[in-house]
Amino acid sequence: MLGYRVPAPDEAMLISGGRRGLGGAPFRVVTGHGKFVLPVFRKVRFLTLSMCESEVTETCVTRQGIALHVRAVIAFKVGNDHESIINAGQRFLSDQEQMSVLTGRIFAGHLRAIIGSMTVEEIVTERQKLAAEVLDTSKTEMAKIGLTVDSLQIQSIDDGDTGYIDAMSAPHKAAIQRQAQIAQAQATQAAAQAEQAAARAQAEYARQTAVVRAEYSAEVDRAQAKAAQAGPLAQADAQQEVFTAQTELAERQAELRQQQLVAEIVKPAEAEAERVRILAAAEAQRMKIQAEAAASYDRVALDRMLIDQLPQIVKEAAGGLAGAQVNVLNGADGLGEIAAGLVSQGLTILDSVRRNLSGQDADGRPPEESEDNGLLRLAARKEQKPNDGRVDVD
Repeated sequence: MLGYRVPAPDEAMLISGGRRGLGGAPFRVVTGHGKFVLPVFRKVRFLTLSMCESEVTETCVTRQGIALHVRAVIAFKVGNDHESIINAGQRFLSDQEQMSVLTGRIFAGHLRAIIGSMTVEEIVTERQKLAAEVLDTSKTEMAKIGLTVDSLQIQSIDDGDTGYIDAMSAPHKAAIQRQAQIAQAQATQAAAQAEQAAARAQAEYARQTAVVRAEYSAEVDRAQAKAAQAGPLAQADAQQEVFTAQTELAERQAELRQQQLVAEIVKPAEAEAERVRILAAAEAQRMKIQAEAAASYDRVALDRMLIDQLPQIVKEAAGGLAGAQVNVLNGADGLGEIAAGLVSQGLTILDSVRRNLSGQDADGRPPEESEDNGLLRLAARKEQKPNDGRVDVD
């Protein structure tokens, strides 16, 4: 649009003509937006707000009187506020290149002043401190001309042919060289140790390889020997198995033969012996029964005979008293007693004979020793010899 002007983002538009600007400035400042400007009645110019650079190369003398060649770089720009833009526009709008020249001169003066108060050692070892002091001392002057410094870098410090810095660095160089030599020696030693360790590892690996090969060889030999012995061992095992089988067969045959002998000889013999024992027991039982029956029959027959003969025995005993002289003391009663005694004597003889048949008398003595047996023998003698006509009556 005709008459409408817009500044760039890194520029400030200065409009002169018409009314004055802020603070009585001869122009108005426009940044960040456009402005309608009358083509004939107003005049527009632009002031750069971008970063500018100034290089300073200066020979400075230290507090020790040693000349140093110092090279520094300053990065600066016009301030963003209206006051800084007005100050910079009034000084550099017609020739903006003068900002770098003037800034370099300002910093050169402050650099010489600050280096003159420091020693070489401080300057070399404390460059950041030097830059900070130069920025602090130049900040006020730079603000007056509308400039702000972003950074100051000390690029190099050289003492020329004096050799002071080299002499100052000699101990450090020697120490560094010594450390380098020590490091080199340590590295050489470490390399030698690593080489020796590698050689030992290689030797150990070779030894282990030889051992493994020997073990493999021995294992192969054992396997071959075992394979060579496998045939005889298998044959021996087979023979052993055959022998074991034959032994087991013989044992089973012996057991079978023993069982056959038991079945053919022992069992029949035991059966025969049992049969004989049973027959003998039966025979013994039969004979016992027959003996008991015979004995019982003999006793019955003897009792019957004695009973039949008892009257005769009493008669004979009474006949023996016929010619005897008997003195009867108590008359008829005494005669009855004699008769009763004869009968009782006969019964006693009968009972004695019965006990003799059973094997013993009532007192447990043998039949031949019993009293009744004696009476029986006495009765028999009386029957055999003649009677002398006397009867003894106890």
